[in-house]
Amino acid sequence: MPSISTKGRHMPESPIRKLMPYAEQALKDGKTIYHLNIGQPDIKTPDVALDAIKESNIDVLAYSSSNGSEIYREKLADYYKKHGIDVTSNDIIVTTGASEGLLFLFSSILDPGDEVIISEPFYANYIAFSTATGVNVVPVVCKIDNNFALPPIKEYEKLITERTKAILICNPGNPTGYLYTHDEINKLGALAHKHNLFLVADEVYREFVYDDNEHHSILNLPGIDEHTILIDSVSKRYSMCGARVGCLVSRNKEVLQTVLKFAQARLSPPTYGQIAAEAALDTPQSYFDEVIEEYTKRRNLLIEELEKIKGVKIAKPKGAFYCIVELPIANADHFAQWLLESFHLNGETVMIAPAAGFYSTPGLGLNQIRIAYVLNREKLKRAVYILKEALNQYITL
Repeated sequence: MPSISTKGRHMPESPIRKLMPYAEQALKDGKTIYHLNIGQPDIKTPDVALDAIKESNIDVLAYSSSNGSEIYREKLADYYKKHGIDVTSNDIIVTTGASEGLLFLFSSILDPGDEVIISEPFYANYIAFSTATGVNVVPVVCKIDNNFALPPIKEYEKLITERTKAILICNPGNPTGYLYTHDEINKLGALAHKHNLFLVADEVYREFVYDDNEHHSILNLPGIDEHTILIDSVSKRYSMCGARVGCLVSRNKEVLQTVLKFAQARLSPPTYGQIAAEAALDTPQSYFDEVIEEYTKRRNLLIEELEKIKGVKIAKPKGAFYCIVELPIANADHFAQWLLESFHLNGETVMIAPAAGFYSTPGLGLNQIRIAYVLNREKLKRAVYILKEALNQYITL
């Protein structure tokens, strides 16, 4: 029989989606599942975006430009300027979600065997993108004991080799909810400049910042325009995960020209998705004010309820809508499967994301889970109560 590729064998399963067969069987068994495992917001998509699709009068659903609709890119540039980021439409390439942007970027700035330094735990698909492009991830371990703060910059610097080409951060972070300080961003920028590296920031959760904190974009770092690249998406900002529209933003023209060649090879980003995304840029600020207020209440409720569970350690997020939780168990993968296969409380159970899949260092995160607080507060409180009862039963097995 013909064999699959080495790359295919090494491609990791999603720690978020790999439990779906067990969830599907649990549903067939009549269980109700509270999904704490995936960052699919339940906040309503802005009407202005949905109406734009409904009211479109397209006769031929044609390709768009490979770098995205010019009108959309111009409106995106205006959006960034409102957030203090001075770019033009020519600094933007529209992609099929942030995922495609990262995949194109890895292929554009990294050769097979090159290294990218990433603070871990990190978004699990970074490993998938690195595997697909033959790039090596070099992790810098962040710890729950100090809320996953950036380690001393010397921890980054001692990992830099002749194969190091980039540093990648997610700000605010998935899966930790960590928000980088202005000082941390400046230090990373100085390090990238000193060692002639790219500094890449996944900023898809820019709007989701709590407690009067402020988001600091790498594109505002002075004097290093040739080093900085921003990855963005409409998925979380407007609760439009299915639109599959993101973008890559940089003032480095060579990077943009190279990324565009990959964009041309896939022809164009989705037309309807861009129609919705362009319209979504007209979403009033009141929408975001309400969303941030709601997520702040959810985060506070989640922390309050989790702190009632004996033996649990929690990292308090300052942004995004994720929380890493350390449980009094040995293996979260086994526990997550057990929750779906063998446990229910009056016909209800929860689905969680084991956190080991968000680490690249073997053995880390085995007793941790990621919780996405994208359920309304009533459901979220119920889900944590079920989790508490499940833990009480599990640790006595």
